Amino acid sequence: MRFIETFREGNHISDVYLCKTKQIALTKNGKEYGSLVLQDKTGTVDAKIWELNSPGINEFCALDYVYVDADVTLFQGQNQLHVKRIRKADEGEYHPADYLPVTTKDIPTMQHALTQYITTIKNEYLRKLASGYFNDPAFMKAFSFHSAAKSVHHGFVGGLLEHTLSVVKMCDYFSKQYPVLNRDLLLTAAMFHDIGKLTELSTFPANDYTDDGQLLGHIMIGAMEVQKHIDQIEGFPKRTASELIHCILAHHGELEYGSPKKPALAEAIALSFADNSDAKLETMREALSNIPENSLEWQGFNRFLDSNIRRTSK
Repeated sequence: MRFIETFREGNHISDVYLCKTKQIALTKNGKEYGSLVLQDKTGTVDAKIWELNSPGINEFCALDYVYVDADVTLFQGQNQLHVKRIRKADEGEYHPADYLPVTTKDIPTMQHALTQYITTIKNEYLRKLASGYFNDPAFMKAFSFHSAAKSVHHGFVGGLLEHTLSVVKMCDYFSKQYPVLNRDLLLTAAMFHDIGKLTELSTFPANDYTDDGQLLGHIMIGAMEVQKHIDQIEGFPKRTASELIHCILAHHGELEYGSPKKPALAEAIALSFADNSDAKLETMREALSNIPENSLEWQGFNRFLDSNIRRTSK
């Protein structure tokens, strides 16, 4: 299979890809054309169908696998496919695993590392809450398959698990450096901070915002989900519950970044720093992943990092 990350201008492509989105648009002259986003496990590419009377175009929908015959061109510095022919792919022409972006890290190893942190939580109520989720095989299976974002960072199978574990590790480090931090509260908040993304985003291959994701967002969804399970644990201290929910609500750090509350506890500050650090560094890693290691060319303005970026010299 010819993976998208290997595409270069002038290549001719004849292979199967997942059609992530399909739209009919209009040129400035009012002519209809097809606009697609195709995907495999290495990334996505825009594709245009300029002749809509070509056979097969009306036989597939978004999230179908399609056989594409196309040329790779450049548009505004990005690869784009000029589609000559396209049709819905037949079963047996593709392997679904080739079309889902997946973490490069070992999922069972990450699962074990995350659940080990639960055994170090001394507060019996917080430990029971965390164990009720992350030691449940069905929940952990869903959690480990999910992404942490639609496109910004960790937007791949295992992304939510990878991001959560990274945040927990950083918070564990913070707790050792700053005795003011309540380690039990901080680590529990780190484990649960993005749990709302299981509802905010649909599962692969769509990996798109749900109605609840659009209307409520993962922060509010997560706070509601955790509070619901806290209410089922007899004797759970009210103050501890409020502090945990506050950390979840404030983990984006600023109101303009989507947090309903700004951090008012040391643990909420530490969690917001850990979450932002892992998200920003992963965003940078992904932005530089397809650039040759010896290239020091500036890559242009990245709207997620709010800066022009390039690789560091060796």
